[in-house]
Amino acid sequence: MIIKCDYRIASVTDGYDLLLRNKHLNAADNRLPGNSVLFIHGATYGSTSTFDYEIEGESWMDKMAGEGFDVWCLDLLGYGESDRPKEMSVAPDLNDPIVDTAHALAEVDRAVDFILKDRSIHQLSLIGYSWGSAICGRYAGLFKTKVSRLVLSGALWVEKDATPRTMSENIGAYRTVDAASMAKRWGIGLSEDEINAVVPPERVTKWCSDAVLVDPIGNKTGLLRAPTGVLKDFMHYARTGEPWYKPAAILAPTQVVVGELDRETTPEQATRIFEQLGNAREKRMTVIGGGTHSLLLEDHRDALHSVVSGFLA
Repeated sequence: MIIKCDYRIASVTDGYDLLLRNKHLNAADNRLPGNSVLFIHGATYGSTSTFDYEIEGESWMDKMAGEGFDVWCLDLLGYGESDRPKEMSVAPDLNDPIVDTAHALAEVDRAVDFILKDRSIHQLSLIGYSWGSAICGRYAGLFKTKVSRLVLSGALWVEKDATPRTMSENIGAYRTVDAASMAKRWGIGLSEDEINAVVPPERVTKWCSDAVLVDPIGNKTGLLRAPTGVLKDFMHYARTGEPWYKPAAILAPTQVVVGELDRETTPEQATRIFEQLGNAREKRMTVIGGGTHSLLLEDHRDALHSVVSGFLA
């Protein structure tokens, strides 16, 4: 039996709380020793909508918990089941971008410290997805003694001048997406036949609709709000050519994993990161066939699960 525990921890922004979720087997002695794992999400959707989203009766967190891992996920401020800051209750153009990578890094550190204390351990593993890979990559380079192993899934890497010309400099505090735009983004760069071959259309439709409803006002507006700090960071690194984080600073064993059909964080980007992991005690890279950026929700998700669990066990 899998036990689910939801904790509320303080955001680094005073007055707000974050959701930190844990799943583990009923008997504590059945947990794999030393295998506490924390998931960190991407730029648009929270952890609870991705890593703990049930498909055919089981989420990725459920699967790992069933394997004996002590599994955690964090929703950053403004995402998932965490609080929405006051800037998200007014028009987006009234405030500057909120919840950037520096902010996220500080919140991840709070979550890590909570887990380390609660479990009486000194290290844990991190799994970062999309923007979460940049957060976790930077974290592992800065807090080397707290990270035992690192997984970078759909790993984000930005080259100079990568900013789309359609991206406005005046991005406001948050952006909104609806279910239709989410579905369109899922299949970016692919034909209808290609996307239907890796994920049933009805699953895409249901997940996108469910993702909107995670927003406390999503049922009224039909929109999901997401902070824009990540977009501010993206434009900065694309303009300057500075690295979002330094893979060479990472010492922990690191697994880079990407879907073959990922058009957002491509296998080529994953290769660039892998090549810079020169100081990691171990490094691996896996390209999973028939997977997009949303591989974790697709038909080949079991291959992703197997690669990650095998690396972390």
